[in-house]
Amino acid sequence: MDIDFLVNITSRAWALSILSNLHEGVAGRQAALLTATGASRSAFGQSMEHLIESGLLERNPGHGHPLRPEFRLTPSGVTAAAIAYKVQSVSGDEDQDLLRRSWTLPVLTTLQTPRHFNEIRRNLLTITDRALSQTLKSMEERSWVHRSVTNTARPPRSIYSAVNTGGVISQITGAEVRLARH
Repeated sequence: MDIDFLVNITSRAWALSILSNLHEGVAGRQAALLTATGASRSAFGQSMEHLIESGLLERNPGHGHPLRPEFRLTPSGVTAAAIAYKVQSVSGDEDQDLLRRSWTLPVLTTLQTPRHFNEIRRNLLTITDRALSQTLKSMEERSWVHRSVTNTARPPRSIYSAVNTGGVISQITGAEVRLARH
């Protein structure tokens, strides 16, 4: 999987949770998944539609009622669901709101090694400076990212590295996701 596809998946708040629950064995029916994720109906529906459009989920033909369809993972969905499950299993319930944010997982993926702000941005072609700054700040507040300033360079530059839970997640996704070539 490449970083752009990961960015696409995480653009919907509940996509990671849906994939993780399917990998864990939650039935592919909408009611079961909705209960397992705790999402609102509209947000859940948007995330499900997005996963289907991305080719990670499909309706299970011949199963379920037309008004209560059953879903299953596609072959590429199985890979994404395995990554989602690993990420969800190392983070606590209190961290789920941070994981549901669009850029948390892609930014952590780029932080396999310590990087400067511009190096992170070059790997995530569609991220804005503001979104990257806010994401790094929110992860720093949770101690998922450590920011250190190098005073030897002029002007001083910040170096970001993934630590604690963020470091574990970075290693999980870093092993599975290819970064952009620039």
